[in-house]
Amino acid sequence: MPSQILAGVLAQAPQGQPGSGLAMLLPMILVFVIFYFLVIRPQQKQMKKHQEYLNSLKVGDEVVTNSGIFGKIEEIDDKTVRLEIARDVRIRVLKSQIAGPQPGSEPKGKK
Repeated sequence: MPSQILAGVLAQAPQGQPGSGLAMLLPMILVFVIFYFLVIRPQQKQMKKHQEYLNSLKVGDEVVTNSGIFGKIEEIDDKTVRLEIARDVRIRVLKSQIAGPQPGSEPKGKK
């Protein structure tokens, strides 16, 4: 009896029309395109801008780290930066953890 009901339901289901697969796929493609332009692309631009900033760091620049530590760059290696955070207090941090310039400070080359 249940198999007869299932067969009846399947027989009454509307048959797919040509092009209906594309009609179902089009909204998903549209959502992805909107998501790309609103989320992915701006994030990529921001990451590129931050990487350019990290590559332009110079000795003497005043920066703040992602953890909120303010310091002045004393030495730069490929992956690390040595910061002076107080008189005679120096720390090494990963270059990638530099968030940006200190608020109110100008890069050394632009003074």
